[in-house]
Amino acid sequence: MIRLIALAILVSVACRWIFGKWPWEYLKAPDTRQQALSKARKLLGVSERADAQEIRDAHRRIVAIIHPDRGGSSQEMQEVNAARDLLLNELPYEAPESSE
Repeated sequence: MIRLIALAILVSVACRWIFGKWPWEYLKAPDTRQQALSKARKLLGVSERADAQEIRDAHRRIVAIIHPDRGGSSQEMQEVNAARDLLLNELPYEAPESSE
């Protein structure tokens, strides 16, 4: 029994050393679409019913704070841009208004 426990510990440590993750981290389910949308809404601070203009306004407000030129990181910018893109792509298509 002790050999089995020692073997399990050894395999776990080897997995962590070789692959960079513990074995149980492979068992977690990946983020679902709804979880990704929820995370994006939380990051931008918008509600589920936010329209395209609200999403763009929230994005501009956050970018003004975290832009790399103002001391933020490019990774933060990428996350905020990805959140904006995900939420905008999830909205139903609206035909552009014609300017006749």
